[in-house]
Amino acid sequence: MKALKERILKDGRSLPGGILKVDSFINHQMDPYLMRQVAVEFIRRFASCNITKIVTIEASGIAPAVMVGLLMDVPVVFAKKKKPSTMGNMLSTTVFSFTKQKSYNVVVSKEYLTADDRVIFIDDFLANGNAAKGIVDLCQQAGAKLEGMGFIIEKSFQHGRRVLEELGYRVESLAVVDSLDNCQIKLKQE
Repeated sequence: MKALKERILKDGRSLPGGILKVDSFINHQMDPYLMRQVAVEFIRRFASCNITKIVTIEASGIAPAVMVGLLMDVPVVFAKKKKPSTMGNMLSTTVFSFTKQKSYNVVVSKEYLTADDRVIFIDDFLANGNAAKGIVDLCQQAGAKLEGMGFIIEKSFQHGRRVLEELGYRVESLAVVDSLDNCQIKLKQE
C-alpha cells in the first residue's frame, strides 16, 4: 500500500496526544480512488476466507467497509452508536473511544448478524483495539465467526494488535505508524 503510506506522510498530521489526523482523505473528506485501492488490498488479504458479511462501527469505518462489501458482493453491517427507535431485537456492547475519551453503547440488530455469518471487521484505525473488542463481543453474542480484522492504519505504539492477536484474531493493517513522537509521523518500513 505504497499509495496509502505516501498519502499519510503527505497529507496526514500528527497532533499532540497520539492523534493522527487523516480527515482530508480517509475519515471526513474521502478519496474514493484511494478507498478502492484499500478495499482491493483487504480483499486480496482475506481472499481465502468465505466471507458472508463485512462488519464495521460507525462512522469512520463505514466508507472502507462499504467499498469492500461492494467489491466482494456481500452486505455491510455497521454497529450503531445510538439505538434506533425501530430496532427492537438487538445485540449491545460498550466501546471506549480513544480519540473522544468516552464510552459508547453500540448496537446491531440480531436480524443482521447471526450464527450463519462469517465476517471480517473493517475500520479506519487500530489503536488500543477497543472498537475491535466491541465487535468481537457482538460477534460472540450472535454466534458469528469473525475471520479477521482489517485496519487502514495501525498505531503500533498503542498495542491494539497484541491485544487482538492474544485473543486469537487475525489482524491485517495496510499502514503501520511506529511513532507520532514530537508530532512527527514515522511509518514502519517493510
